[in-house]
Amino acid sequence: MSLHHVELWVPSLAVAQESWGWLLVELGWVPYQDWPGGCSWRDGETYLVVEESSARSGLVHDRLAPGLNHLALHAGPPERVDELYRLAPQHGWQPLFPEAYPHAGGDQHYAAYLTNADGYEVELVARGQAA
Repeated sequence: MSLHHVELWVPSLAVAQESWGWLLVELGWVPYQDWPGGCSWRDGETYLVVEESSARSGLVHDRLAPGLNHLALHAGPPERVDELYRLAPQHGWQPLFPEAYPHAGGDQHYAAYLTNADGYEVELVARGQAA
């Protein structure tokens, strides 16, 4: 079994398209669906949706509240993780735990932790690393 899709409700579709769109395309995902109020990107059979839903109850995602804490995505070799970490601030992502980069997940774990303006966190994991 594998993950089918993830849907994130966001306060601003434009902000989400900039941050998530840049990151997912950099990771090899391709644009998949596009409609008023939402869009998605696909990696194989798995896709990620961002939608500006009128039914959401808040304006910012709180990764520390019950619910989604973060998404961990394979990002290629450590050199690719470094490159994405360096470029991310130009595309709406800010480093989390920069003082511990790239081993914030432990000495044997190579990853970048980022957060965007909407409060979502991603973990970019170097290939061959356990999450």
